[in-house]
Amino acid sequence: MAEGGRRGSAAGGGRLSVVSTPIGNLQDISPRVLQTLQEADLILAEDTQRTKKLCSHFGITTRLRSFHAHSPASLPDRLLERLTGGARLALVSDAGTPLISDPGAALVREAARAGIALQTVPGPSAVTAALTVAGIAFDAFRFLGFLPRSGKRRRLLLQGIARETDACVLFESPLRLGRTLAELAEHLGPDRTVAVCRELTKLHEEVVRGSAPELAERFRDGTLGEITLVVEGAAPKREAPDPAELDELVREHLQQGMSARDVARIVSQQTGVPRKDAYVRVLLVQKGEETE
Repeated sequence: MAEGGRRGSAAGGGRLSVVSTPIGNLQDISPRVLQTLQEADLILAEDTQRTKKLCSHFGITTRLRSFHAHSPASLPDRLLERLTGGARLALVSDAGTPLISDPGAALVREAARAGIALQTVPGPSAVTAALTVAGIAFDAFRFLGFLPRSGKRRRLLLQGIARETDACVLFESPLRLGRTLAELAEHLGPDRTVAVCRELTKLHEEVVRGSAPELAERFRDGTLGEITLVVEGAAPKREAPDPAELDELVREHLQQGMSARDVARIVSQQTGVPRKDAYVRVLLVQKGEETE
């Protein structure tokens, strides 16, 4: 049976709001976020001290409760009881959009299963913010969060980034940035663009673009601030065209009165066939038509 429901309707009238907060600049907060946090019965915060500063800045007096990866195993059940009883809870992360490389997914999933109304209050995200200023073209992207610090899984993920044709976005510690860029350089070489997006929306915001080897040298000793990396996708490998379709394409261009060399150049651009091989194909087509 499909899960879902209208916003604001749930058993007992409770609601869990997943609330995005600024990643740096407090002016990025929306009126709806402020209203949701003010009206909530409880704010579930990954870091209560950080969220307390946000609430104090905007005069929000709602009570805070720690909710993170190391919270007691019994806490989600107790929160579900409150939601079932009609409580309005707001879930926030340290900054940005919750559940993106942050805890909370299990609570949202269980609330959905219990028929609790779920509400998204969208806003800033370091992932989309970095993509917009990276200067890297993409049709799709893959988000990897923080890479494992070591081991087989880290190696496999780095190898996967090297093969990935979509842009990749990942978070990194400023102290480990140099090492990660050096390992990316080993897998990517100098041909792919990487953007180091540092302190986005904050006073010292910086976006540095270059090849992985260049950036590995620049950030060899690390840096300061919160880091989001965007890695350009690999050029997709074209499948070899069907020989009959290739010959038909050659004939279409030859019929336009183009020279063999021009046809070979255009066919190579359109199909990915090396120009030398395309030229041989053009000559074979011409020869075949002459002997017919």
